Amino acid sequence: MTESADHPPVTVDHPFVSAVKPLVDAMGAELLSPEQAQPDDVVLAWEGQDVIAVRLPQLSDSLDHILAALERRHGMPLADLDRKAKQSVVRTLEARGAFSVRHGVETVAGALGVSRFTVYNYLNRELSAKGE
Repeated sequence: MTESADHPPVTVDHPFVSAVKPLVDAMGAELLSPEQAQPDDVVLAWEGQDVIAVRLPQLSDSLDHILAALERRHGMPLADLDRKAKQSVVRTLEARGAFSVRHGVETVAGALGVSRFTVYNYLNRELSAKGE
């Protein structure tokens, strides 16, 4: 399932693990055995028994993961999208909290192939449209 230099792979032999794996993958998190859990990890139980632990990603890693998922969804690098599609990506990222991450605007601007100023313009346009 997941594997890193520090952790052996976790196998998907429990239906609960199979059920949560797509969500864990979408978040960019890591699955571990419950014994490997550290205090900040989330241990998930099924019928009173610990089954799997989830190590949540750092916020900056989450943004990179979200950007990669958006590229897969669009089927091309985000920088190759037209202006309207880029504005839609910025709206999606705003809704997901991407701009609360330190250097979020810079990271998004780089992925979109636009300036920080352009990203701020897209954000301001969205706020104006909402009447805020």
